[in-house]
Amino acid sequence: MLLLFPGRHHLLTRFQFDYLKELIAAHPVDAILFAVTSANHSNTRRNPLPFHLRALALEKMGDRLGVPCYVYGIDDIGHVPRFARYTCKRIKHESEGLFELTPATTQVVCSTPVLEMYEQDGFHVFTAELADRAGWQHHTPLPWDVVEMIARDPGWEHNQRIADLTDSSSYDIWKKYRLGQKVQTLFRDTMISADGDITTTRDYNSYVRQMDDIAQLKYQETSAFIQPGRIGDIGCAVGSWIKLACADGRFRESDFYGIEVARHLFDVCHQRKHNGEFTNPFVFFSQRNAVTGRVFDRQSMNTIHSSSLTHEIESYGSRADLLAFIQNRYDELAPGGVWINRDVVGPYQKDQLVHMVLTDTDGRNEDILADFATREALAEYLKGLSTRARFYRFAHDFRKREGYTLHYEEIEHQGDRCFRLSLRDASEFMSRKDYVDNWQSEMHEMFCFWDFDEWKNVLESVGFTVSAQSYAYTNEWIVKNRLVGKVVLQDDRLRPMPWPVTGMVMVAKKV
Repeated sequence: MLLLFPGRHHLLTRFQFDYLKELIAAHPVDAILFAVTSANHSNTRRNPLPFHLRALALEKMGDRLGVPCYVYGIDDIGHVPRFARYTCKRIKHESEGLFELTPATTQVVCSTPVLEMYEQDGFHVFTAELADRAGWQHHTPLPWDVVEMIARDPGWEHNQRIADLTDSSSYDIWKKYRLGQKVQTLFRDTMISADGDITTTRDYNSYVRQMDDIAQLKYQETSAFIQPGRIGDIGCAVGSWIKLACADGRFRESDFYGIEVARHLFDVCHQRKHNGEFTNPFVFFSQRNAVTGRVFDRQSMNTIHSSSLTHEIESYGSRADLLAFIQNRYDELAPGGVWINRDVVGPYQKDQLVHMVLTDTDGRNEDILADFATREALAEYLKGLSTRARFYRFAHDFRKREGYTLHYEEIEHQGDRCFRLSLRDASEFMSRKDYVDNWQSEMHEMFCFWDFDEWKNVLESVGFTVSAQSYAYTNEWIVKNRLVGKVVLQDDRLRPMPWPVTGMVMVAKKV
């Protein structure tokens, strides 16, 4: 008989070891197959350990069980009703046909609702820790319960309860590789979801296309300020900026470090490296969150680059998170090093009241607050609204979950209906009104919290010297393609106003 033991296996318990020993003693077990699910995920709250560390612990446990044991990684494929069948097929493939798991040859060890998938396929299941299936109650802590104990206890290595529950195979691995500290850091992070993303409503396919489309522009705007040596790109997305820097002869002797927290994007970075897209072999990627602490050693970096990131920290985290992020970058730079921060920026005099005239002839003007089940359906609906109607929707949705109220007054002047509101809120709408593919995600984000001078003052208060080559600018492509003919901006005396600045390149040096 074969025993199949599926699970994420981030931690192994003494109960699991004893339970397997009892099964081996009571049944003719030929081999145990450990199926490590979510094997392609790591460095998130849900999946903190990489596959190789989980496999090491399983091998150590297997050596003590007295029967042949095999470890197979099963990649995450989302929520599918036939995941049990997929697991069996994957093991057959990975084992080169050595193991074909059927109900006639195999029994399963599982104590979570996953067991029902195996039962549906005809497998007998040993339910291990499970005491009451009606409420999924267990008579002893599950492995993940112990992981959460460690996450809550900075002194976990001295916690006798944790030591008593954990099998020695896992306990040794967790201590040797300092996994307790890693898990505690991941669990402290309130910005990032359990699966390692800042937002769960982003369409990464369109997001990646957008990042690639503007990569050349990003590099042109920032390349003159790069210092050779150790070059880091925080929030590197799919590595496009690093790819261009690698092709720049000035940096052929430099090392590149890409930091990306979103799992989807991090995976693309590694695939690109595997494909040989980076001409410099010294390119390294890490999936880490730069908000919770330093991602580079103190005074180790010559250049740090970030693009379209700091506004996300303010939006999804807090002002304290943003200030900590700025301080961490200062600490990481060597003397003479530079932080190049390219991002959106608020307009000057952002609190002044302005008038905004919006066209209503470029789309529908009814049923403005309709709800949709999918992101795609919402995007199609938004595309059909007029600019005026889209503003009403924006005013309703913008940071609603965060409790923000976009205040505006609707007035009429010389036959034109217009909105009276702050320049800050008008700029938020103008910069975001066409981002319909990721509308739900964009509605959480703030672009205009600081203007250029406020940014400069904060950086100087930390110790940076802001280069005179730093600048704020108005994106003329947005003006030409998204504003002209759709939006008219007027001051409080109803005189035409220039378009506000939309972005900045801030070059902050550590002297």
